[in-house]
Amino acid sequence: MSPEPASLARLHAVEASGDESAVEGPLHGYHHETYVFPLPGDTAGERSGRWKCREPRADLLWFDRRCFASEEQLLKALSGRILGIPDIIEVSGLGLQRFIEGCTLGCFHKSGTPVPDMFVRQIMDLFRQMVAVRPDALSAERRCEPDDRPEDGDTDAFLERLVLFTEQRVYQANLERFAGLFEDLWLSEESFRHLRKNVFGLKERPFCLLHADLHRENFIVDAEDRLWTIDWELAMLGDPLYDLATHLHLMRYPARHERAVAQRWRETVEGVRAGTSNGWEQDLGRLLDYKKAQSVFTDVIRTALELDAGPEVGWRQIAPAAFKLRRALADAALPLGLDPVPGTRRIVTALLRWCREYGTPRGEVLP
Repeated sequence: MSPEPASLARLHAVEASGDESAVEGPLHGYHHETYVFPLPGDTAGERSGRWKCREPRADLLWFDRRCFASEEQLLKALSGRILGIPDIIEVSGLGLQRFIEGCTLGCFHKSGTPVPDMFVRQIMDLFRQMVAVRPDALSAERRCEPDDRPEDGDTDAFLERLVLFTEQRVYQANLERFAGLFEDLWLSEESFRHLRKNVFGLKERPFCLLHADLHRENFIVDAEDRLWTIDWELAMLGDPLYDLATHLHLMRYPARHERAVAQRWRETVEGVRAGTSNGWEQDLGRLLDYKKAQSVFTDVIRTALELDAGPEVGWRQIAPAAFKLRRALADAALPLGLDPVPGTRRIVTALLRWCREYGTPRGEVLP
């Protein structure tokens, strides 16, 4: 059997490096196929170290609204304004990101555990720098049309665009394959009516730059314990409190630590721009409810696809996935109007039915 042809990302990496044996990858990652390599002939200058070349993965499902046309273009625009982000260079018309050598924050401090203060301080520095970047002061090209951009400070309009994206691009766009699974888990158009009722009514806050994906795997700790922030493809301009809500939702701090981080965020952003934390104590819960609801729809699809990608599907694979989905559904019960929440047995049955009807035919082990 002849080997599969090299992907575009690998071809670009080999061309830029000049040495196929020096190319490492593909690296683990959801959104992109990524390769890392040194550039030839420069071991001490601006091109020293290793660089990464990447391309979007084929047939990728995007579960988050994106704002900027190019991550590399955004990083160029943020150079000197946001510290601890990858450098960008162009080689033969190809935009390359510097590869940050180190380990992710999650390698040292797992989800659900506290984060040492030296790293929390650096995360607060990042929030401080992002709050200072206003929508009218950023030159990077936007993906959305001008009439699809809420007015500065209109936090409800900002949130409506996020809810609408989840409704149209995650739920409705995938109904052909997942309608039965959604229905079995009591998720429907009615869920979005409940969601809007529970999360709208936000206070106004001035908009700024948001990373929108600040979790432990997107922070790199280098040899000097400096924190670098990577993966800016979901960055947007909008409500600063949404960035905090996303960060808390993804980091899974212990409850006491989470409260302390939220309070430090308030003090940090107010020191940059008065009014940035307006109404934060009430609105943070609403935005966290949106993140929990969003996670339900993405988790249902991802769980089904992960089961479908396995060598066989049986109770050993289904049960752990069902327990995880049960927790996600329970967390989002209020904003989605789930009363009662589907039980684990019902979720197992729903996943088994989906695998039979829509999974890839192979040697399944199904009852």
